[in-house]
Amino acid sequence: MDFPTIHTNFWDAIIAVPVIMLLTQLIKLFLKVPRKFIPTIALILGLGISIFISHRHNLVAGIFMGWFYGYAAIGSYASLKTTIMSFRHKNNDD
Repeated sequence: MDFPTIHTNFWDAIIAVPVIMLLTQLIKLFLKVPRKFIPTIALILGLGISIFISHRHNLVAGIFMGWFYGYAAIGSYASLKTTIMSFRHKNNDD
């Protein structure tokens, strides 16, 4: 079995992850989805965007990169949230 050639481009690095983060937050805001399902929604969005938009001619590459899109969005959101909470906690102690 040969591994697929996957090209990372501007879309992958700059646009896909923030778009997934934004869509996930909008879904959370407007549809009142329980918090425990938000990471799954981010993963599904990542897979959907990757398979149907950015890697539509190669299913294996679409699935592979979709996992990265979804989990990068989940990790970026968690990191940003932790940083903001830490910053607020530090400023309250002063």
